[in-house]
Amino acid sequence: MYKKVFIVDDDEVSTFLTETALDAEGFAQAYESFVSGKQALAVLLPLLETRDDNALPDLILLDLNMPALTGWDFLQALHPYAGVLQQQCRIYILSSSVDESEMERASQNNLVAGFLQKPLLEDTVRKLLHGY
Repeated sequence: MYKKVFIVDDDEVSTFLTETALDAEGFAQAYESFVSGKQALAVLLPLLETRDDNALPDLILLDLNMPALTGWDFLQALHPYAGVLQQQCRIYILSSSVDESEMERASQNNLVAGFLQKPLLEDTVRKLLHGY
């Protein structure tokens, strides 16, 4: 079980479904949802700058296609903190996209642990619990 999971997705229905799927498997003690990348960065960056390891999420589920700040922009903003993040947190892209180029781009990003399809399936949640 994870302590804290951040869900960054502008689609509130998708966020609800994701959290429900995770909660059904006892995935985490706490979830924090953000409807924009900017909102998530406003919380995450101060934690990274102060290196408050206990407050950092164990896992971030990140949508790519969001207005104003895309998932790719979000990852770029986190790049200076790659060392801390790679030790403390796993980031998974959670997208309804089946675009091969996005999957390839995600696989080449050292902050991204994997690419998951929406909606999250029970089997995928179980794999994530076991370090997928």
